[in-house]
Amino acid sequence: MSSLPSLSAISSNVSGPDSPLAQSLTILFEHSLVLISTLEPQLTKSLPKATPLSSYSELIDAALNLIANWDPSLQSQFISGHPRIGETKNLSNLSAKEQGGKASVNPTPPEVLARLAHLNACYEARYPGLRYITFVNGRSRQAIAEEMEDKLAFTHSLSPDTPDLANVAGISVDSEAWGAELQRAIGDIGQIAKSRLGALGVA
Repeated sequence: MSSLPSLSAISSNVSGPDSPLAQSLTILFEHSLVLISTLEPQLTKSLPKATPLSSYSELIDAALNLIANWDPSLQSQFISGHPRIGETKNLSNLSAKEQGGKASVNPTPPEVLARLAHLNACYEARYPGLRYITFVNGRSRQAIAEEMEDKLAFTHSLSPDTPDLANVAGISVDSEAWGAELQRAIGDIGQIAKSRLGALGVA
């Protein structure tokens, strides 16, 4: 499992795609282009130069405060750095652990993975430009599938293809509901990042 650079290294105000800050953000928030191109340089400029960060939690809060002021298009790019619920390939070690993706421990039944794949497609049709993000917090993928069904007002099922994706109506990206869902996802990413501190043995 990756370890975080020291707080003093993060506070060094060295900027770039491989900087200690960029490495830390990638571990805590998952890699995305907007994280490197926008968040890392913004955060480098905003971090206090005289007083180093007192905690990694402070770093997460500072990042979230900047993200809160971004245009929704940038915010949606940021949340898309996280893998879809139920994905089993190309996961970071932390994501695999959070999603219960270790095959040797309580493997997820294939019918649940198939259901999640369909629910992800339905969610992305309902909320164009968004990806379903949730703070798993030890819950099973089956429990997350039911949460997604509730969010979409679907009947609980293990069907891999109902309801028909073609019948899922999208909502406007300018709507209050779309914006609220985007902000919920960002909030959950903040919770995920802080829970990772515990997994990494830091605060």
